[in-house]
Amino acid sequence: MDLSEKSREYLFLSGFLYSSSTTRTLVLDLMLRGESLTPCSCSVSNGGSKKALTAEADEKTIEMHSPLYYAACTAGGIASCGLTHAAVTPLDVVKCNMQIYPAKYKGILSGFSVLLKEQGFRGFFKGWGPTLLGYSAQGACKFGFYEFFKKFYSDIAGLEYASKYKTLIYLAGSASAELIADVALCPMEAVKVRLQTQPGFARGLSDGLSKFVKGEGSLGLYKGLVPLWGRQIPYTMMKFASFEMIVDMLYKQAIPQPKEQCSKALQLGVSFAGGYIAGVMCAVVSHPADNLVSFLNNSRGATIHDAVRKLGIWGLCTRGLALRIFMIGTLTGAQWGIYDAFKVLVGLPTSGGAAPASSEEMGK
Repeated sequence: MDLSEKSREYLFLSGFLYSSSTTRTLVLDLMLRGESLTPCSCSVSNGGSKKALTAEADEKTIEMHSPLYYAACTAGGIASCGLTHAAVTPLDVVKCNMQIYPAKYKGILSGFSVLLKEQGFRGFFKGWGPTLLGYSAQGACKFGFYEFFKKFYSDIAGLEYASKYKTLIYLAGSASAELIADVALCPMEAVKVRLQTQPGFARGLSDGLSKFVKGEGSLGLYKGLVPLWGRQIPYTMMKFASFEMIVDMLYKQAIPQPKEQCSKALQLGVSFAGGYIAGVMCAVVSHPADNLVSFLNNSRGATIHDAVRKLGIWGLCTRGLALRIFMIGTLTGAQWGIYDAFKVLVGLPTSGGAAPASSEEMGK
């Protein structure tokens, strides 16, 4: 086999994690019969399986795991995270104030009422600028690097172990991606919280950023980075791993036909449902750290010890939780829906629902 043939075979195998059940069945059949696993080998007629594989491959306009593929995933992440977080700014404003001023903002409805009375309708949209920019940057890194690290760790593990330990692959890939994404998010998150919880602090993003840096220095923008990692890394690990598992379960248990035979509209509906359920789970896991982030970014010189002493363990785990569950569930479902809609728009398959073959399957 010459170098070009080896390259084609590698590229074909690298798409295995994202392939349909029909594709995986064909790949295993070819492996067991000792045939070459190149795209050309799948174009030869061999019944419905190979024809389905050829048709599926022809639909794709972007080569899987190519630089253009990762660029598309990055762009989808920007659209999904930036827009959705900006859209739920009113909920975020009330949540942050409930976390910082519990005696004043006692509940969701009363929180909205107090905010409207004191700050007017404009008060609900404080911090939308840093929210849009910060979460767009975070989304770019989160989704783009997740796709990169998922393939990277799968290549290290090999096909058999990547299949056997696929959940660990999802967890490791999402954690690595979020570690980078939070560095991009942290400065804007610090300014956002200050704008939302301190009326009169600044008029907007540019004014707020300059005042923050003047008061606490550039490094002050990153004082909430460790709590942010504590909030976002478990959140993202739960978000991606549970989404992958939920979508896979929906296609196996709730939908009476293979994913590749479902309409794009149905596939996007599954993505939204899987994202919403995953978002609820994310909110519960990451909520204590979310309270810490809000507390630290609101008060100059505040420490984690101060937060625990003032809020208590129960307060860290429950204050603002109901609102955050609603907000994060809706937001995460919308994120996966937008992300997959963008992927479909550029000719890529929707996320989830196709896992690598297990070692048991390979032995059949």
